[in-house]
Amino acid sequence: MSQQRERSITRERLIGMQVIDSEGYIVGTVRDIGFTVGKLGILLFVEGKDGAAKEIPWEDVQAVGDFVLLKQRPAQAVETQPAAQQPICPTCKGPLTWIPQYQRWYCYKCKKYA
Repeated sequence: MSQQRERSITRERLIGMQVIDSEGYIVGTVRDIGFTVGKLGILLFVEGKDGAAKEIPWEDVQAVGDFVLLKQRPAQAVETQPAAQQPICPTCKGPLTWIPQYQRWYCYKCKKYA
């Protein structure tokens, strides 16, 4: 088994790359990167296929090669909670996931905040 070596990536290389989720679906294209002063971490600014802007924390990136591959979402752990404790999406009635970074509930089925 070969060890994965650490390597850095430049902003210029990231811009324009497709972002793919853990299930193989295209999320969008990297348009820029950024960070918040006073906080750790980098954000990818991604333009979705619908033209909507999304911010993806660098911690959610699993790998970068010819495209950006995102880690699997931890939504499965949230979905196993009893329904009485977990809010549901008002649009699709699916489970919502709490996103601590934004202090908001998010629906992965609708791909929007509730």
